[in-house]
Amino acid sequence: MTSVVSATVHKMTSSPTIAPNKSSQVTRKPYPNYKVIVLNDDFNTFQHVSDCLMKYIPGMTSDRAWELTNQVHYEGQATVWVGPQEQAELYHMQLGRAGLTMAPLEQA
Repeated sequence: MTSVVSATVHKMTSSPTIAPNKSSQVTRKPYPNYKVIVLNDDFNTFQHVSDCLMKYIPGMTSDRAWELTNQVHYEGQATVWVGPQEQAELYHMQLGRAGLTMAPLEQA
C-alpha cells in the first residue's frame, strides 16, 4: 500500500524591512544667550549705575555706560549685556548686589 502525504507550503509574503539611513552629521545647537537687564528705580543715581556697569560688565566704556544709564532712566530699562547663561548670572548677581534694580534673566 502506498500512502501519499500531501504537504502544502504556504509562502510568506512580506516586504523587506528597510532600515532608515543614519545621518552621519551631528547637528549642533548653540547654547541660548541670556540678557542682563537693568531697570529704572527711584534711588540709584546716574553716577552709581554708570560706575556699576563699568565695574562689572567686561569691556564697558564710560561712554557706553552713560548711554545705557540714560536708556534705563528714560525708557525704564536697558539690556546691558547679552551672552552665555553662566556669565549672565554672574553679572546679574553682581549688579543686583551693588543695589541696581534688575529684571529676571531672560533668554535672548
